[in-house]
Amino acid sequence: MTAASTSSTVSAANTGAGDHFGFLDAFAKRELRRASFKALCIPGYQVPYASREMPIARGFGTGGLQLSLSLLTPEDTLKVIDQGADDSVNAVNLRRFILATCPGVAATTRTTAASVIQTRHRIPETPLHAGQIMVYQVPFPDPLQIIEPSEAKRRRMHAEVDYARLLVRLYEDLVRFREVAITNRYPARVAGRYVIDPSPIPRWDLPKLNRSHAIHLFGAGREKKIYAVPPMTTVEPLAFSDVPFQVEAFTDDEGGRHRCARCGAGDSYLDEIVLPDGGRRWQCNDQDHCDSHREESLR
Repeated sequence: MTAASTSSTVSAANTGAGDHFGFLDAFAKRELRRASFKALCIPGYQVPYASREMPIARGFGTGGLQLSLSLLTPEDTLKVIDQGADDSVNAVNLRRFILATCPGVAATTRTTAASVIQTRHRIPETPLHAGQIMVYQVPFPDPLQIIEPSEAKRRRMHAEVDYARLLVRLYEDLVRFREVAITNRYPARVAGRYVIDPSPIPRWDLPKLNRSHAIHLFGAGREKKIYAVPPMTTVEPLAFSDVPFQVEAFTDDEGGRHRCARCGAGDSYLDEIVLPDGGRRWQCNDQDHCDSHREESLR
């Protein structure tokens, strides 16, 4: 797992890694890697594992953190994003902890330079390439949780490929709102078999999972589950034949598409920003994509 270095790549200093590279002991890493391999061999299947106690609260990304720590080597380059930003509180603190416990690992803000990308609720706009690993922080791994509270019953439903109640849930949205009201965690079928919760990524990002060149690993520390989407695997959002799946449009009152006020991009997921004077503007959610697009436009 290596990536080309760029000017934005910085070396990670060892600020107290302790006895174990990557904080976790060898047994824990071995278990996490075996669970990851099993998840890759059975796309979409939720593999249970013994989630370790981490120096952050459960619900703040312990599942993704454990996956990253088990996979990283001194030759890797790490990128950590939170809602598309590299400088948010969650991203900064997780990156700081990983670099402090993984001496030799480099950090970058460039998507193309990273070999391991840990993310909270976004997939980068820049297309991922072969050899990269996306690690997702997942709060709820099971898409059936919104319709069935019993885990035993959910396991049986997955085993029997019984997703009828989930489709009814989508149909109820169509009847009530004339569109599916699920804005994130949109259920998707992997390799024609298991339906997964793709973590709280927006609908905009879901098509990026389909036949992606990268490995996608999903870790839920609180729920103690790991699942995966291998490279070049088919991922299809649940939808009806007469009501196709749609992503966010970002259109204005005239029907045109909003563009980023900072870089001018019109092909990215946008955030709506309310200005002090009451006005509004739109800006790229993906910080690296916005910076790269702006650099190209200024040349």
